Amino acid sequence: MPRPQYVRDLIEEQVDGGMPSADFRRMMDSAIPYVAQMQELAGIDVISDGEWRRKSYIGVIADICNGFELSIKEVHGQRQTWHVVTSELEVVNPGLLATEAGFLKQNTDRDVKVAIPSPYLIGERMWDHELSKAAYPTRRDFTEALVPVLRQELIALRDEGVAVAQLDDPHLCLFVDPKVRAGYDDPQAEMAYCVDLLNRVVDGVDGVRLAVHLCRRNKGRAGWVGEGGYGPILPALSDLQVDILMLEFAIPAAGDFAVLRDLPERFDIGLGCVDCRNSHIDTPGRDRRPRPAGCPIHRARANIAAPDCGFAAGELGSRQSPSTRRI
Repeated sequence: MPRPQYVRDLIEEQVDGGMPSADFRRMMDSAIPYVAQMQELAGIDVISDGEWRRKSYIGVIADICNGFELSIKEVHGQRQTWHVVTSELEVVNPGLLATEAGFLKQNTDRDVKVAIPSPYLIGERMWDHELSKAAYPTRRDFTEALVPVLRQELIALRDEGVAVAQLDDPHLCLFVDPKVRAGYDDPQAEMAYCVDLLNRVVDGVDGVRLAVHLCRRNKGRAGWVGEGGYGPILPALSDLQVDILMLEFAIPAAGDFAVLRDLPERFDIGLGCVDCRNSHIDTPGRDRRPRPAGCPIHRARANIAAPDCGFAAGELGSRQSPSTRRI
């Protein structure tokens, strides 16, 4: 969920060390019920806390573990604070996501969803060849260390009674783009490794609906990074041992719905059908793309309507006006 300016200010003050953690937690505990009520009023069935407590959706791993340092990176022409792993991971705040989910559950009667960054994504963003090599000589050494940490967070979410646990993995989706694939010696092996990491995180965890979010890496008003339909990654997606695939379709770069015919029937599909990257307000009848025969959205299955990626909380999140966000 987009953050009002006062929430952005609180997070910056807390990250900069100007606000004690207890004070930050108390003030965010006052703000989160508003997030829940806003989603309830909109008629949303499965809600989140908007990730308002997080500096970024990926950086939450640095709240769970020691071993990271903040650095400054240039991302899409903007300077961002970015965590880099510099020493071996030490879990110091186990069950953080479940604790936050428990607070949200106390303030709503709706089902609750929590997002977890994937090990592959964290490895891509937070491992640095020079700064990280003393602790983890290779990126894969780092991602392997992340699997048990994220798995325990997932189990804690299940035990807290969360309805949906979603692993966010935009980097897997970037392999739709031939330019991205060209940057790897063996892109098929990379996709297979990414899926293997995800499957090891979720292996044997029942009692919670498991989802994977895929997008082309949102850049706020500037659009997206990856270009291309889902075809090149369909074999990898078919190997995921999850219940739901959350896919974006509101942007032209995502291709059409025909690819859904080639996904296994066991998946429920989250259809990203609202473009929230700009101030244009989509109407319910806007998307009139043809639905091919056999497309899963014709079938009697639990399809899920959702906004595309971009309704984000972080530094490069959406820049809609308050009135646009509400709509």
